[in-house]
Amino acid sequence: MSPARPRILFFGYSEVGYECLSLLLERGDRVVALITHEDNPHEKIWFKTPAVAARERGIPVFTPESANTPEWRERIAALQPDLILSVYYRHMIGTKILALPRLGAWNMHGSLLPKYRGRAPINWAVLHGEPRIGMTLHRMVKSADAGAIVDQEGVDIGPRDTAEQAFRKVLPCARKVLARQIDALLAGIAQETAQDESQATYFGGRKPEDGRIDWTKPSRDIFNLIRAVTDPYPGAFTDHGAARLMVWWAEPDSPAARGRHGRPGEVLSVSPLVVATGDGALELTKTEWRGGLPPALQTGQLLPSS
Repeated sequence: MSPARPRILFFGYSEVGYECLSLLLERGDRVVALITHEDNPHEKIWFKTPAVAARERGIPVFTPESANTPEWRERIAALQPDLILSVYYRHMIGTKILALPRLGAWNMHGSLLPKYRGRAPINWAVLHGEPRIGMTLHRMVKSADAGAIVDQEGVDIGPRDTAEQAFRKVLPCARKVLARQIDALLAGIAQETAQDESQATYFGGRKPEDGRIDWTKPSRDIFNLIRAVTDPYPGAFTDHGAARLMVWWAEPDSPAARGRHGRPGEVLSVSPLVVATGDGALELTKTEWRGGLPPALQTGQLLPSS
């Protein structure tokens, strides 16, 4: 009689979670349950979620506010997981849970670790103008995204890619990495390499308020912010009186902006809308007024930098 296949407990969310869970189910791996999140009614859900894949196959789906309570630790222990896999699960998983599976607990993180540990790594990478991003499979430890690396896969992104476009480019990397390593994980023979702590960077979660434009910054930095948080994310913005101007796209080197200078935040042109930055100007090509009647912008007006 062949031994029973290892029991996998899957923690996951987002389309990365959907793709990785789908791979396990297509392979016929023994997934005993999915622990995930309820969709946030205030968040634009533009991605597939793993709950869809789990329910199609009759996999139990749980959405605890915290898996680290005594009650949930007991329920998880009763599932008798041999291996835990976390893919874009948004909460920290406590060390008592990580210690349960005999084959270890592993996480798929959306960066080329040790860079961009923490939340929203793709948005942060786009904001910082990174030319390459990736997915990393690593052992889960007490500190976020700090465990030894098993495998990673990277992809180039362009200087005009939005965060969603970057996400679409890097999404296949997660499935590739998991496909390469899942048999080794289930056999307990995955090779691990410690992260170089001297190269580690960490960034926290992003809030809508983090989209506020600081016009004193260089044009390229402001443009990177805009493409990092444009739709389907909450967007970059600047306030004008009681109204808020959402900036969904801009051009740092358009004919209307090229060679223009002024005080940071100064409206240099209304049609097209060109605003001065710390080192030049941006043409704001896709905008939306919120929070009241759109004010009549005039050349020479200053938009606030904070």
